[in-house]
Amino acid sequence: MFPTISLVLVLTCTVIFNVFPTKADDLKTYIVHLSLPEGQDFPRAHEIEEWYNSFLSKIPSRPNEKPKMVYAYRHVITGFAAKLSVDQAEALENLSGVVSVRPEGVYQLQTTRSSYFLGLRQDSGLWKDSNKGKGVIIGIMDTGVTPGHPSFNDNGVPAPPSTWKGKCEVAGCNNKLIGLRSFVHGISPMDEDGHGTHTSSTAAGNSVDNANVFGMANGTASGMAPLAHLAMYKVCTDDCLLSDILAGMDAAIKDGVNVMSLSLGGDQLPFHEDSMAIGAFNAMQKGIFVSFAAGNEGPLDSSLSNEAPWMLTVGASTIDRRITTILLGNKKIFDGESLYQPKGFDHKLRPLVYPGKDGDILAALCVEGSLDRIDVKGKVVVCDVGNIDNTVKGQVVKDAGGAAMIIANYILCGASIAAEAHVLPASFVGYKEGDEIKKYLNSTSSPTATILFKGTVAGAKTDPEVSYFTSRGPNSQSPGILKPDIVGPGVDILAAWNESVDHQKGTKAAFNVVRGTSMACPHLAGIAALIKSVHPEWSPAAIKSAIMTTASQVNRNGHAIIEERERPANVFAIGSGHVNPPKAHEPGLVFDIQPDDYIPYLCGLGYTPEHVQTIVKKKVNCSKTIPEAQLNYPSFAISLKRGDSKTYSRTVTNVGMANSTYAIRDISVPQGVSISSHPQELSFTGLHQKLTYKVTFTRGKEDNAKGPYGQGHMTWISGKYTVRTPFSFKFE
Repeated sequence: MFPTISLVLVLTCTVIFNVFPTKADDLKTYIVHLSLPEGQDFPRAHEIEEWYNSFLSKIPSRPNEKPKMVYAYRHVITGFAAKLSVDQAEALENLSGVVSVRPEGVYQLQTTRSSYFLGLRQDSGLWKDSNKGKGVIIGIMDTGVTPGHPSFNDNGVPAPPSTWKGKCEVAGCNNKLIGLRSFVHGISPMDEDGHGTHTSSTAAGNSVDNANVFGMANGTASGMAPLAHLAMYKVCTDDCLLSDILAGMDAAIKDGVNVMSLSLGGDQLPFHEDSMAIGAFNAMQKGIFVSFAAGNEGPLDSSLSNEAPWMLTVGASTIDRRITTILLGNKKIFDGESLYQPKGFDHKLRPLVYPGKDGDILAALCVEGSLDRIDVKGKVVVCDVGNIDNTVKGQVVKDAGGAAMIIANYILCGASIAAEAHVLPASFVGYKEGDEIKKYLNSTSSPTATILFKGTVAGAKTDPEVSYFTSRGPNSQSPGILKPDIVGPGVDILAAWNESVDHQKGTKAAFNVVRGTSMACPHLAGIAALIKSVHPEWSPAAIKSAIMTTASQVNRNGHAIIEERERPANVFAIGSGHVNPPKAHEPGLVFDIQPDDYIPYLCGLGYTPEHVQTIVKKKVNCSKTIPEAQLNYPSFAISLKRGDSKTYSRTVTNVGMANSTYAIRDISVPQGVSISSHPQELSFTGLHQKLTYKVTFTRGKEDNAKGPYGQGHMTWISGKYTVRTPFSFKFE
């Protein structure tokens, strides 16, 4: 049986980041959500743990299957994680006060120039106004970190604020790396994977000069908030167990972090069943901004992770860096990517061969053993993406005597390529370029090619582009909320690594170039930290609004941002657009949402009061509900039948100029849809003043929309302030 489409995409486009008696080792971890008794409080940690244990004492057990508490959560959810048998889990779920008992899920990691590319400059703009994030604490849930790496030096970083209550479990912490703890039982908090070191330094790594891999992408590596504090909560090894993630989040809330970054993705679940979403809600209630990866299941529709509106859901885009070029014997040139660019490689034309030319799929993929009967010695070998990692293909080609390799992308992955640490001269090209190279191969009896290494070339005008792997909307759990929210740099991101990948033994300044929404997520966490530093009084929703309404929809050429098929990226790929930090801390207006504002929204999703209580951790009655699109969100996702007319309101808070007037200057809707706003101007007389407007969307009775979805936007403008809200339409 073939794997599912989502798995095929991962394999072909990239490798991202009642039997009894029961034995104790066979007990599984369950996450138990409880209903807090009305008026009950547990001011001391041991009291709530005693209450949790009272539930375990009520379920049957035998000597070899005693239930065991794993974590007693206090801040992130009302409940605990415990080792239970299936029968014990069923018995526990039938007890009064128990909302749900579910097996824990397994989450996956969603795996220098980006600060410059994003417009962050020394001593000017957002870096100057925010003092590079001084005083803000970013908590990272990941694979650990590498103390002693220069990205985590504390030059210029003050002592953490007195609100910090965290700790370090190993030596190596300082004023930059102020917290380092492991929630993976028996495992050190040190990073053995590299992923956590990379995401941490991306969010808030200090400046390191001459950062590079194989000499490529050389420059000063810096996180988004280089003077912010970092706290690492190790919750992952190869996999990330939900009980450990919740324990890390619980500790981070207690410790006093201001921002959380979670480059993690899992199943799509109703929010009252999604413990990660519940944990994020409780973090948000305490003023903590939470950034999540959108997931790496693109380009499939409705493939998102982390869809709740109180999360910032981040997709991945490219930055303006290209590295290699391919020259064919017919003089055609194609741009590609590679980190490994050996200085001793001569650029003479060599015979070009495609092992899959006669239909041998395994040979086309250059898997191990597939080239044994094919003469590739001294030749440039074309390999298709898929089945194994591209660098492993390179080793196969090298072992067979090949001189160089061209990797041709898969059709669904289109133009999305990446720089990788190859073992021989190589270049990764997009599908269109690969197809042209294969046509050339078929056009002549003696095809030739070479690879021209030109070092790092920055300034590509078509960037940013949305990468194929970034997960897409629509939002499956809440179709009335547009997701993802934003895209940010997530392709070929150079940042700190736990060990050298370019064979420089003993180096303390190891770096790697990696891609994934894992990389985009900490970019946005760091940017949120900068905004938090400038505006410490802003709520998480206000910071999120500022990021979304100031986002860009055009590339460096001023044209629409494109996706892997080289077509304009739609709202389900790009959300509000590409993050624009220089504008994000001065948005003019913000769409604020207080924690209690989510209650009528959650009730409107059809959740019972008990479901909502699980999320918000207090009693509710659902006497008031609102449609999803009525939530005060900085975007609209609307369903319209023929002849429908729907009106929603939004309330904006003035954070720009005290005396200012905003007018609608830019409206776009699909053919057959009309829009009206009342009022059409918003006049403010003071800061923090709130005004409300209504927007009516109408679809014609005879409209025959092309396709099930459409998109648009509207923009409020006042002087230097531009406040844009995107629309998505579902035509029923």
